[in-house]
Amino acid sequence: MSKPRKPKGRPISGWLILDKPVDFGSTEAVSKLKWLYKAQKAGHAGTLDPLASGMLPIALGDATKTVPYVMDGRKIYEFTVSWGEERATDDLEGDVTQSSEKRPSEQQIRDILPRYIGTISQVPPQFSAIKIAGERAYDLARDGEAVEIPSREVEIFRLTLLACPDANTAHFEVECGKGTYVRALARDFGRELGCYGHISGLRRTFVAPFAEEAMVPLANLVALEAIEDMDERLAALDALLIDTCEALSALPHLVINDDQAHRLKMGNPILVRGRDAPIAESEAYATARGRLIAIGEIGQGEFRPKRVFA
Repeated sequence: MSKPRKPKGRPISGWLILDKPVDFGSTEAVSKLKWLYKAQKAGHAGTLDPLASGMLPIALGDATKTVPYVMDGRKIYEFTVSWGEERATDDLEGDVTQSSEKRPSEQQIRDILPRYIGTISQVPPQFSAIKIAGERAYDLARDGEAVEIPSREVEIFRLTLLACPDANTAHFEVECGKGTYVRALARDFGRELGCYGHISGLRRTFVAPFAEEAMVPLANLVALEAIEDMDERLAALDALLIDTCEALSALPHLVINDDQAHRLKMGNPILVRGRDAPIAESEAYATARGRLIAIGEIGQGEFRPKRVFA
């Protein structure tokens, strides 16, 4: 019987909060970071279109197990809408499908914004990653197939008009929940205002729980390739990582001892005692000596592991 293959790369774990540049794909960014860090695994928490810039949290190693907790977090975008044209992709990449000479006033724009705050119904763009009968909508759209994408509810917590520099453009900021398409907001603004519109600039500045100050420009990472000594280069890269636990900061936290950590790593539950111990939690995380041990469930006086970390 053959031995299982040893994973290639370093067992490095943590988050790198990339400031993704325009014209650089999210998958391309993950591949670049995985190569730079010589990591065994890598993944991102929420795709950014090539034409968008800004925060792209990238998980390395065991941190990939915490990606869903970041995917579910709030996000903040700054975006520019250009009026007068609706496009197939709802951004600059697509062909013009509708046009108008009409332009909205600043007050007309402000008047419609309250209708887009709260829980709203939104139809994702034709060019999106939504699956239709098992296929991605963007693949069907590229083949020229018009598909009906069902609307879904998304959450908009805050929507602000930042500026109207000229009659043709408006700058906005939006704080939204999982699954919101900013391109769809631009499309719907234009339709309601009767002038059509599309995204001409998009930057993500926040993905909970990571702050804007945590972002590292791609150019800073690439510059470290000039360090010839590999150990020194990797040490410089590792210094930019954020601890895996940061992705779980919204969950209840349990501090445990070494014996309890060993039990959890074997897949066994541990007793939860003490006056301040949580009584019941569907999800919580446990650390020992500051290191993430497991994500699990608390109930009936026990912490039961669901995901265990090396």
